[in-house]
Amino acid sequence: MAERAPSDRGEAVPEARPNNRAVALDLGTRRIGVAVSNRGGSVAFPRPMIQRGADPRSDRLAVLALVEEIDAGVVVVGLPLSLNGREGPAARAARSEAALLESALAGSGVRVETFDERLTTVSADAALASAGKDARARRSVVDSAAATVLLQAWLETR
Repeated sequence: MAERAPSDRGEAVPEARPNNRAVALDLGTRRIGVAVSNRGGSVAFPRPMIQRGADPRSDRLAVLALVEEIDAGVVVVGLPLSLNGREGPAARAARSEAALLESALAGSGVRVETFDERLTTVSADAALASAGKDARARRSVVDSAAATVLLQAWLETR
């Protein structure tokens, strides 16, 4: 139980605990890979991907529902920079989606950050292949595996 401190009226109130849980998103054109961290904010786990719909707003609502479900304190959006570090159309689109998420989460205390995701999909696909998954099986989980690689890298920089 959290330490209790006296309120202005002299009664004990629970001390606020920082929220270390994070959600990571690997934004694709057809799917959004998803990963979440443990409560300690040290280990990333894959979650089922979000299938993109016709309405981008419904995709954001699915992300917002997940943020609320796990009581996340931060959403990390993968920033697909080119190998030379420049921002191309995909990175600009990711920044735009991150800004829309930030607006949707305004006032909630949940931060939205972007993080370099170069080679996360390649790393995730290689790991899945070495684990014996065939190409068809990899396709269905690679986005969330990439989000997991992204989130673990982000967590390790903290």
